Amino acid sequence: MDTTRKRSAQGPRCELGDPRFAERYRAISARDARFDGQFFTAVSSTGIYCRPSCPARTPHPWNVTFYLTSAAAHAAGFRACRRCLPEAAPGTPEWDVRRDAAGRAMRLISDGVVDREGVDGLSARLGYTTRHVHRLLVTELGATPIALARARRAQTARTLLVGSDLPVTEVAFAAGFASVRQFNDTVREVFAATPSDLRARSRAAHPSTASAGGADARGTATPVRLDVDLPVRQPFDAAGVLRFLAARAVDGVEVAEVSDDATGRYARTLTLPHGPGAVEVVATRSSGTAWTLRARLELTSVADVATAVSRVRRMLDLDADPVAVDAALSTDPALAGPVEHTPGIRVPGAVDPHELVVRALVGQQISVAAARTHLGRLTASAGSPCVSAIPGLVRLFPTPAQILERVPDPGPDRPSDPGRPLRLPRRSVGAVLATARALTDGELDVHVGVAPEALHAQLVSRPGIGPWTAAYIAMRVLGDPDAWLVGDVALLSGARAVGVLDAAVPAPAGHRALAERAARWAPWRSYAAMHLWKAAASVTPTTKAVR
Repeated sequence: MDTTRKRSAQGPRCELGDPRFAERYRAISARDARFDGQFFTAVSSTGIYCRPSCPARTPHPWNVTFYLTSAAAHAAGFRACRRCLPEAAPGTPEWDVRRDAAGRAMRLISDGVVDREGVDGLSARLGYTTRHVHRLLVTELGATPIALARARRAQTARTLLVGSDLPVTEVAFAAGFASVRQFNDTVREVFAATPSDLRARSRAAHPSTASAGGADARGTATPVRLDVDLPVRQPFDAAGVLRFLAARAVDGVEVAEVSDDATGRYARTLTLPHGPGAVEVVATRSSGTAWTLRARLELTSVADVATAVSRVRRMLDLDADPVAVDAALSTDPALAGPVEHTPGIRVPGAVDPHELVVRALVGQQISVAAARTHLGRLTASAGSPCVSAIPGLVRLFPTPAQILERVPDPGPDRPSDPGRPLRLPRRSVGAVLATARALTDGELDVHVGVAPEALHAQLVSRPGIGPWTAAYIAMRVLGDPDAWLVGDVALLSGARAVGVLDAAVPAPAGHRALAERAARWAPWRSYAAMHLWKAAASVTPTTKAVR
């Protein structure tokens, strides 16, 4: 069942008699974990809402209402089930599939924009009035922007209560609540328990390894360290995601180890709203194609917990619907084999949109290995030092402002300096600097809430950025599941390898034929591209266009 394409146009509430009801009721009757996080089951006879896989007895259909968000269930007066913990489910892929303002708003709310900038800031980023955004989200998602942000705070509070030894008072403010009273009231309303009770119930099953930070004997600030589980919708191609990130790891910023098909590790530094941080993700195969993931966070402030977790989830594409993607792509006989061989393939995202833009520009028309060398040199010259307990992490990726400060403008009359931090052709360096200046000045607006069409138009209007680069940035920054990179030589190579194209077809005709064939793979062309890139890497490991 591909539910992600059916929900968006039909409202946030679904009751008996709704065309969607029978499909969702079958999912909860089967306790189908694939739908956890994609909708919530509210039961009028008990006053609670659950995830679809809740082990409790299936309620009578006349007592059931389905909601698209937990915030909508809260607003309707329901509280979270203590047994299935719906707030701990993976997120929904809906917000990446949807290209409308509601999906964009949810991506921004998940990143903490409402907590940091208020509803006015959310509205400004979306380009609408506050009143319009309020009306839109109530209509589409069943809850106000404040209620949706409140649900996010409740989820963060639960994570901190069960996964750390932070004092309850610190948890309140770390989760984004304005007061301890507001925190206590929300936790009681959502979870039907006090914060202390919530912590006590989980402590035996989930012992904490967290530290609250503070200062050492010399008064030097110490980071907050926190371990959190990362729920993921199965199957999950953990090895593929980690190998993709490992191949592009920038020295000092990232480290990765994929030693076998049962374990993997990836770590990197982070630039967060309240200061620098770092994350280390450990993936362990539990059985077959199922993996468990756990992240260790190092943060300057606990206020960045939710934002850091949200960005790591986007980087690993943990909220994707792999069953829907695999089912759709498998209908093409040429892709059926790759999908069977690699179920649950993911499209790695980005933790920092500006960083990804710079990486994409530097990597144009050169190999992955060459791009990695250039970016490592740039980071060593322009990136800020970062102290982390995670071996190998010593620098932050440079901001656009730092790049402008450290990379000289390659004027036509200037001789090339062999020691320059970015040793690319003058035109390429000029494009990087012009884009960094536009990002710094706000002329170029790149964030998770930008509409894909608007982002593409902004990018291709700039010198040195073509349609390929614009599509690649949309794929990784926005999590666009349907981006297609016209003219990509690695996609052409992969298509020939899996039998989508005949090897004798010349490149120009091949690109046209491949683009036409790819139209059948919508709305999952980004995932098809990952399969083709993987096939290309198996025959041409140094293919240039895979950044």
